Amino acid sequence: MISDIVNVIFCLGNCVLLVNLRRMRLEKCWFCSSTVYPGHGIQFVRNDAKIFHFCRSKCHKNFKMKRNPRKVKWTKAYRRLHGKDMTQDSTFEFERKRNKPERYDRNLAKNTLKAIKKIDKIRSDRASDHIKNRLKTGKVQRQKEARKQLELGIHLVKAPLALAQDSSLCLPKIKVNVSQAQTEENQPMEE
Repeated sequence: MISDIVNVIFCLGNCVLLVNLRRMRLEKCWFCSSTVYPGHGIQFVRNDAKIFHFCRSKCHKNFKMKRNPRKVKWTKAYRRLHGKDMTQDSTFEFERKRNKPERYDRNLAKNTLKAIKKIDKIRSDRASDHIKNRLKTGKVQRQKEARKQLELGIHLVKAPLALAQDSSLCLPKIKVNVSQAQTEENQPMEE
């Protein structure tokens, strides 16, 4: 199950050449959704014959501890659930797993390689736009907090004479009366 075998027929003049090409099967980690290359990672088979692929022991241990990938912050499931990664995009359709081998066609292969470059560019542009839109709300919130901080600390920024002339820049002064009742708490401590 490491690789698929595809038969390719080449026509060279009078002779026909049949070649077996092996393609790598790239699995997805069940826990974190990263790519598992052949010869890497851990494969776990449950009693009901369900196969789980893990990219590293970290994912395998979290799976054995019965942790939910949607609640662990470093997984793709968490990032998608909380709106940090794109969830729906037409470019994800091209990444789907296809188990059906196809006959080799030179023009199809050439067009596919051209399309892969375009699709990667489109996907990266959309991902950067998604990140910019996601960070806009934080920027607005930081600006509001900065304005509030400036209003509270305007006396640090403005000159004292400007504050004295324009009373609207200063906070209103409040007088508080404090009683000096002699209690046991106010007595000096004895050594």
